[in-house]
Amino acid sequence: MKIHLMIFAVLIAGFISYNLFLQSEDGRHNTIINILYASVLFGYIAFMAFALLKKMKK
Repeated sequence: MKIHLMIFAVLIAGFISYNLFLQSEDGRHNTIINILYASVLFGYIAFMAFALLKKMKK
């Protein structure tokens, strides 16, 4: 589970660094990228929860 938390921390750091330093000039593209990145983050949270529940079942 520790590796999952490290990967999640890297994803969060990437999201923050994108929003601080690497934003797209076009506001529309920036919004699309933020929505897609947030979707990946929430999907990874769901994956971690599923893996934890699977581990707890054993």
